[in-house]
Amino acid sequence: MRGADEQQSQIFSYLSPEARVRKDHPLRAIRIMVDEVLAQMSGSFGAMYAAVGRPSIAPEKLLRAQLLQMLYSVRSERLLMEEMDYNLLFRWFVGLNADDEVWDATTFTKNRDRLLEADVAKQFLAQVVAQAGAKGLTSDEHFTVDGTLLEAWASVKSFQPKEKKTPPPGDPGNPTVNFHGEKRSNDTHESKTDPESQLARKGPGKEAKLSYSGNLLVENGNGLIVDAEVFQANGTAERDAALVMMEKLSGTKAVTVGGDKGFDTRGFVAECRAGRVCGKQFTNRRSRRRSCRE
Repeated sequence: MRGADEQQSQIFSYLSPEARVRKDHPLRAIRIMVDEVLAQMSGSFGAMYAAVGRPSIAPEKLLRAQLLQMLYSVRSERLLMEEMDYNLLFRWFVGLNADDEVWDATTFTKNRDRLLEADVAKQFLAQVVAQAGAKGLTSDEHFTVDGTLLEAWASVKSFQPKEKKTPPPGDPGNPTVNFHGEKRSNDTHESKTDPESQLARKGPGKEAKLSYSGNLLVENGNGLIVDAEVFQANGTAERDAALVMMEKLSGTKAVTVGGDKGFDTRGFVAECRAGRVCGKQFTNRRSRRRSCRE
């Protein structure tokens, strides 16, 4: 018998968002680990807020929502709020009931900035790494370093000479700029909207963009990220960040580190040898002037 294509609105719902999430969903295991870390950070959360006043968005829910945004590559907070409005999986993970109202995107962003200013996000990730270490999931001997360019939130049009010149005609918010024939470098130019960003490119033939250098330290046991640093994209940022991250490693025993050919310089290798790094492997097959052997 053919079923009828009808939809009748129900006044009451007897299923919670948790009941809609299958038992073997990967987010269930992640939620358990996240809740354990958030419980340990309750004291830090309490110190951030006043004892009286209008209640804000719970910091635990903020961090869970931010984690969802990273895991599912949601490109904006506004789209994240839209997803949470109709996605029961997202509602369950964050801690919202089916009837709870989703926050305004602007309100969510302002509350998120408060957490970032207090370095809560960094503390949260550090607790996650410590949790993995306590369960024996991370190696404390063998590591890999790598970096990439993070595009800055600044237009190339904002990259202008440091010496003030007469502004071009047109809309001051989006001026007409002709870069043809003009030599631009980080020594003579800077972004007027993000002065700390640097003009950089990923490789020969690639376009130059205002960027930062994002760097990771990964343990080789299970490929887990144990540290991260963001530096100015000044040409030596990857090596500088690697030294900083290796310096922060706990313990006193020697470690090994691997990386690509960008780390194969005499200065970086000497710094590694002066520290705790006893072994290294930097892939550099094209150059005959390698600072260390594979």
